[in-house]
Amino acid sequence: MQSFSAIITGYGSQLPEKRLTNDDLAKMVDTNDEWITQRTGIKERRIAADGETTASLATAAARKAIASAGLEPKDIELIICATITPEMVFPSTACFIGAALGLSGTPAFDMSAACSGFIYAFVTGANLVKAGQYKNVLVIGAETLSRITDYTDRSSCILFGDGAGAVVLSRSSEPRRGLIYSSLHADGSGAEAMKCIPGSRFPLSQQMIADRQHFMKIKGREVYKFAVTKFEELIHEAMRACELTADQVSLIVPHQVNKRIIDSAMEKLGMSPDKAFVNIDRYGNTSAASIPIALDEAYRAKRFKTGDAVIFVAFGGGLTWANAVVRI
Repeated sequence: MQSFSAIITGYGSQLPEKRLTNDDLAKMVDTNDEWITQRTGIKERRIAADGETTASLATAAARKAIASAGLEPKDIELIICATITPEMVFPSTACFIGAALGLSGTPAFDMSAACSGFIYAFVTGANLVKAGQYKNVLVIGAETLSRITDYTDRSSCILFGDGAGAVVLSRSSEPRRGLIYSSLHADGSGAEAMKCIPGSRFPLSQQMIADRQHFMKIKGREVYKFAVTKFEELIHEAMRACELTADQVSLIVPHQVNKRIIDSAMEKLGMSPDKAFVNIDRYGNTSAASIPIALDEAYRAKRFKTGDAVIFVAFGGGLTWANAVVRI
């Protein structure tokens, strides 16, 4: 049986126009620009307008990625959307995206792994391409986290923003390109660290809304410690598995969780902070959308070229964590 590679052929992203700055937040809760910047590195984040949804942002990013790949929507054979802020409970956000792209009959599904969601979806799509089942797979990370953010909670509302990023994965016969390594992990015993509870265990009720329990809840210190540990572990693991030295890694595209965490990990790894692509200052934490948004910006900034080794790394609610090594 012929073996295939799954290479990235298209990139795209979409951000809402509305900006929510640290000074704006200081008018809403007891905080200030200096406090937020020192602890997170965030200066502003994008917020979806009334007419914007997870699917509309995702569709716009998808169209750009498809065009970037030199394809048309009809060439897409599978849609995977990573999100924790879906269009609705069902149908899946991916189904809405497919309909918006004019596709009927194309399989589409969502993947929920919080901030690790894009890597989970990317690895799933890449392996389906490598298996020979599909030629072109659309993988999207999209979020409207502002819709589940409690803007009276200063510890969490400073962190999150909205946006979408997408890639097209295409079949190739070049053996040394595409996804060359990945590892996915989860530990459900850490569920209390990050959660948004409406569901079958806690059905939405008037009391839940009155108590503001329908918003995201995060234990900041626990999440920080978890992310610091996993960032370094995941990069080391990926480099060791692929026998890569620091000099052979062209770029690290991390989940945009916290600039302090990223800088600290890069220092411990003995790598220049410039080797990690960081845009959290402009967009905040966009969960599953953060890696594909950063990847699209890195592509347009010519931060990598064909043949370069790029590492994705993420950690999020679940708890989940994941990495992937891609030869561009």
